[in-house]
Amino acid sequence: MEKKKVTVIGSGVAGLSAASYLAKEGHDVTLIEKNTTIGGRARSFSVDGFSFDMGPSWYWMPDVFEQFYNAFGFTTKDFYQLERLDPSYRVFWQDNTQDDVPANIDEFYKWFEDLEPGSSKKLDKFLKEAAYKYDVGMNDLVHKPSLKITEFADMRIVKGTIKLHLFSSFSKYIRSYFSHPKIIELLEFPILFLGAMPKDTPALYSLMNYADIKLGTWYPMGGMYKIIEAFEKVAISQGVRIITDCEAKSFTYKDGLIYEVNTENNGTIQSDIVVSGADYHHTDRQLATGSSNYSEEYWDKRLMAPSSLLFYLGIDKKIDNLLHHNLFFDTDFKIHAEEIYKDPQWPSQPLFYACCPSKTDDSVAPEGKENLFLLIPIAPDLEDTEELREEYFDIIMKRLEEKTGSEIKSHIVYKRSYCLKDFKSDYHAYKGNAYGLANTLKQTAFFKPKIINKHIKNLFYTGQLTTPGPGVPPSIISGKVVAEEINKRIYANKI
Repeated sequence: MEKKKVTVIGSGVAGLSAASYLAKEGHDVTLIEKNTTIGGRARSFSVDGFSFDMGPSWYWMPDVFEQFYNAFGFTTKDFYQLERLDPSYRVFWQDNTQDDVPANIDEFYKWFEDLEPGSSKKLDKFLKEAAYKYDVGMNDLVHKPSLKITEFADMRIVKGTIKLHLFSSFSKYIRSYFSHPKIIELLEFPILFLGAMPKDTPALYSLMNYADIKLGTWYPMGGMYKIIEAFEKVAISQGVRIITDCEAKSFTYKDGLIYEVNTENNGTIQSDIVVSGADYHHTDRQLATGSSNYSEEYWDKRLMAPSSLLFYLGIDKKIDNLLHHNLFFDTDFKIHAEEIYKDPQWPSQPLFYACCPSKTDDSVAPEGKENLFLLIPIAPDLEDTEELREEYFDIIMKRLEEKTGSEIKSHIVYKRSYCLKDFKSDYHAYKGNAYGLANTLKQTAFFKPKIINKHIKNLFYTGQLTTPGPGVPPSIISGKVVAEEINKRIYANKI
């Protein structure tokens, strides 16, 4: 196979994954990053002895990470110590109660049975169906480049269409098994970040419940940025050159192909192939000027997954009544979901998530102090002002203090917020989104934005706005999928 000069734009998980797989095949790979540190949404920062992960905080699907490391002769243990959290997380409910979600599957069954007599047997069937979806979904569906609908015509997928529940509503599917509101909210919570109301999300995504309940919630000691450090080591081991503070600004064309990537601060980079792990809309509309895959009208009609209002807090004492992961479902789930997806507005009674990694890891905060990360999912493209951020900070801090029984606000020694303006500035995120496209049926698999530019045959796309979708494990796979497609086209002399 002819070796090519490849430029990968963006050092998020998908970009690092694609760069590593391409370099493994012998290509000359340069990865450029507009920010001063690599990692994309999974960046981190440190201040006053606190180390904050800026984005992803849940480590699910450990098998996907292990498969990535194995492909390059490594294992997870070569990079970090992985701990399974038990309990997995804590949920604060509307009735002023709270539950710790057990990691032990027998305890999990017992908890469901206590909530809803007879539900443990239903849960067993539900998880068996979810396991099948996880197997087919994570081993077949997500590895398709999604360029032609015929890719999904292999017999395993066709025969399994009914079992995959591709055309069933997640909401109806859950309610066909369970009726207790706490069980329903618990099973629907991952859907809140997939980008649509549960009633508009395919029941296929019960595979997320399998990942949660059976595969478990994990944590890499030292913080989630250990993943990025591991991916960087893998990339460098394959010969990838990584350049930071280097933003792609335009392309130079020759015979209808990209010949050079023109950057800020680092001049031009000669390229036979370009892979963009940057925001798809930004690359498509701003960099591939005149050769976009999609019109502005197309993008405006896409249903986006949520954005987020985030707070990074350093607390000068230990906080009682919090676990590592905490879900505050103490207000109406349905109302908040509708205010994200149906009638986009700042939420009237926001659900929120609190991550306190210092409960597990002493290295992320000074002794006797806590590292606290707060997240409110919100609709993309809303007004974003400091006044609104502070208004919502006060709302959730009041509830956080009430539910934990701890005085927290007066003990804050460090505070930073992050919201729509920051996503746009740091990542060129379309409409300030945090999680890419909503995983509705009409935006799944073949119906996602394509990984190949239809006008420029040496321009490819990877990351959360294309196949297979948002999240760290899907982004790992996205990088692999685009690398495999590039190599296939090189072999066929199509590039």
